[in-house]
Amino acid sequence: MALCPFDYMYHFGDGVTDVGNSILIQPWGPNLPSAKPPYGMTYPGYPTGRWSDGLIDFDFAAADIGFPVVTPYLSGNVTDNNVIIFSVARSPVLEHEFFEEIGVKIPPFVVSIKGQARWFKQYLEQVCSTPQECADRLGRSIIFFGDIEGNDIGYALSQGKSIEEVMTYVPFIVEAQIDVARDMIQMGAKTLVIAGNSLIGCYPYLLEALQSDDPEEYDEYGCLKRVNDFIDWKNDHLNQSVQLLQAEFTELNLLYSPFSTGFRAYLQQYVAPNGTVTLKSCCGGGGKYNFNEEKLCGSIGAEVCSNPSEYLFWDGYHFTEDAYHRIEQILIPALFTTFNCTVLDPAAAGSIRPAISVM
Repeated sequence: MALCPFDYMYHFGDGVTDVGNSILIQPWGPNLPSAKPPYGMTYPGYPTGRWSDGLIDFDFAAADIGFPVVTPYLSGNVTDNNVIIFSVARSPVLEHEFFEEIGVKIPPFVVSIKGQARWFKQYLEQVCSTPQECADRLGRSIIFFGDIEGNDIGYALSQGKSIEEVMTYVPFIVEAQIDVARDMIQMGAKTLVIAGNSLIGCYPYLLEALQSDDPEEYDEYGCLKRVNDFIDWKNDHLNQSVQLLQAEFTELNLLYSPFSTGFRAYLQQYVAPNGTVTLKSCCGGGGKYNFNEEKLCGSIGAEVCSNPSEYLFWDGYHFTEDAYHRIEQILIPALFTTFNCTVLDPAAAGSIRPAISVM
């Protein structure tokens, strides 16, 4: 755990950091998989809206930074809490209209990065009364944008779009992320973390959709090489854009966080051939990767493992609590160093079990 120079934390993203917003979006929320067992089976023993068997990445990160309670924006319980999450699972960066134009279907409940930013402005109207008061609050905050653009890419690839075509979407995706970050800065934000995307070529939903008989398509872990090469290229593009934004606002703290680095380190340590973890989902509809779009985790007849801690993936899209915990432990020290946090107990990093906020 560490003491960091922030009074508030905000996060925009998808299921990696959604702590309950998606199940509160009407009319779809109550029927989403994460509103049903076996979600939450590891902790706290019932569904909380997190898309995992327990806690997720940002639960651990927030606790390590000194904030043990995180609150979903749609809970309405926001004015008295210091960490508010605007993330919605499965959400892309870009708007629904973009996907309609390119002929790609996305879930109706998802909220784009700009939609989440609109929620944020509504939130500020509740907690500060003048632009200067809002600027003061934002100046004492750390704002995270995280690992969301993989959905823009994954939806398109899993529905038959080629990597070459999806590459043409990247400038629009990155521009939207940078535009939202710049808007936050102009409102008074001084510290922002923009995370790159995980290696979705290892995710069961894409492995199932893009199965190949050609062994050359896969790396030593069983991941799709061309997809992950594309993600690395996209992450480089985003990183370069973050550096340009930093040059535009030299007095601010902007950090590009390489989520893929933590994920890759996990692969190297735990996933076969070096380890025993496979790319199969703990909970799903059967098949090679225990993933079936027609029988998702939480559906009647879906299979669920008894040992989630021995799996990387929970439901084909998201990680298990154990995997989130291990990846967070890899990434969090860089944040401590960058933002001049005082580490109280290095051995305790990632070991604190955060509280579950009551919605």
